[in-house]
Amino acid sequence: MTVAQVMAELAAKGSESVKRIFLRHGAKEPFFGVKVADLKVIHKKLKGDQALALQLYATGNGDAQYLAGMVADGAKLTRAQLQHWADTAAWGMISGNTVPWVASEHPDGFALALKWIDSKKEDVAQAGWSTLGALAATMPDERLPLKQYSALLDRVAKTMSAAPDGVRYAMNGFLIACGTYVAALGKPAIATARQVGRVEIDPGETACKVPDAEAYILKARRGAPVAPKRKTVRC
Repeated sequence: MTVAQVMAELAAKGSESVKRIFLRHGAKEPFFGVKVADLKVIHKKLKGDQALALQLYATGNGDAQYLAGMVADGAKLTRAQLQHWADTAAWGMISGNTVPWVASEHPDGFALALKWIDSKKEDVAQAGWSTLGALAATMPDERLPLKQYSALLDRVAKTMSAAPDGVRYAMNGFLIACGTYVAALGKPAIATARQVGRVEIDPGETACKVPDAEAYILKARRGAPVAPKRKTVRC
């Protein structure tokens, strides 16, 4: 399929009701309001088309960018392309999901994430923390830079309260990933969660709440000291 054909299919699948929901969650134009379930159907037709994924992301359309992240192989993107994706993410759903999906598959994902969390741009910093969480969930513990992850937990404890909403949400997700999937960080992550307390953000016109990190970690472990690593964070 060509990018024009995919965009036409996205437009046909768009829904005003879904669009209103996404707008309440902070979505920005342009986008059609396509359900993720419908994106998954389209994705099956595009698997492995890396060039098309890049073209879709470049449209700046939120639905197309989300789909691009489903199609792209993050390991095959260049560092410059990953930086471009982080810089041009349409809105928080892309920064917090799509960009971390691909960045966590790249050999330079950790280095980029460390750079991104220092960004003054909320969406870029959100992508950084979400990428760090994705790496914790998928990368074997022996390959994780555990000393740096431990220092990042300390950073969360010290800086979360002053961070923007999207960054706080991503930091909380980082805590959950560390406590759930990294054996050496299980106890430190829960201690950090207790230190920062319940994370509150402005939900706008939605009923969204930030998960309680400690409760989420314990539930996800299902009584075990650590949960099995995930093959992918894509959803």
